[in-house]
Amino acid sequence: MSLLPTTSNLSPIYDLIIVGGGPAGSAAAVYAARKQLKTLLIVKEWGGQSIVSDDIQNWIGTPHISGAKLAESLKSHVEEYKGDILHIIEATVSSITGSHGDFTITTDKGEQKSKTILIAAGSSRRKLEVTGAEEFENKGITYCASCDGPLFSGMDVVVVGGGNAGFESAAQLLAYCKSVTLLSRSEPRADAITIEKLKIKEHFKLIVGAIPKSITGSKFVESITYTKDGEDITLPTSAVFVEIGQIPATSFIENLVQVTETKNIVINPRTQETSVQGIWAAGDCTDVLYHQNNIAAGDAVRALEDIYLHIHA
Repeated sequence: MSLLPTTSNLSPIYDLIIVGGGPAGSAAAVYAARKQLKTLLIVKEWGGQSIVSDDIQNWIGTPHISGAKLAESLKSHVEEYKGDILHIIEATVSSITGSHGDFTITTDKGEQKSKTILIAAGSSRRKLEVTGAEEFENKGITYCASCDGPLFSGMDVVVVGGGNAGFESAAQLLAYCKSVTLLSRSEPRADAITIEKLKIKEHFKLIVGAIPKSITGSKFVESITYTKDGEDITLPTSAVFVEIGQIPATSFIENLVQVTETKNIVINPRTQETSVQGIWAAGDCTDVLYHQNNIAAGDAVRALEDIYLHIHA
């Protein structure tokens, strides 16, 4: 018997609903369609966090692509499969309820039913809230060292953030920047071994107790001012890399599946399945250690392999 009701006023029951239009959601949609799973892709916007980047240099197979072009490319690829098997709607998810084999997703466009769900909703960068931060975003202020670091080769740059992400970004930037100064509000929270390895680098400087105050420049960033021990200090720089955390887009599901203190979805790294049978997650909304476009796409493919086996077991 078909799982798709033919009565026009009834919504179909999908094999799979995917939430998210970034690299993870797009990769999942392509694989789901190719595996002939009756799938609905719910997209709030295409492209994910990278949509704001002018020049992405680490999307494998494409040496240079803007965030806008990447979003167009993802959308175009997914829409190649749009039809009876793959449906696409632009909507915002507000909640998910149900249990294994019978889930309901509520959106601003109505309710949808599915046997399985893949959450690939991504996350957003926690923004630096100081004078000039909004003005110079993408004009020297960046939230992705991997994406934008090479643009500042041979220049003096600043990293804001004393966690692992901040120190990892600083380590990447040291490979091509003239110097890297890391500003940490308090004693660094990164792994001790990572901190010690960076502190011995000739072109690296760690400033503890530095509270960012303002960013200035003309067309692009030229300096950052921070407060330390009650004194304002201005540091010339060509770029400010912000690593002060991410906000995962999981509010609609955090009461259903297990999440971390930071609201990232806890997944089984072998399969991407969450604590609730029938729900998987991939990409930046999960608790994986590294967040990158290529990693998100790969995680989604792994999830689809497992979802396919689960449905056809």
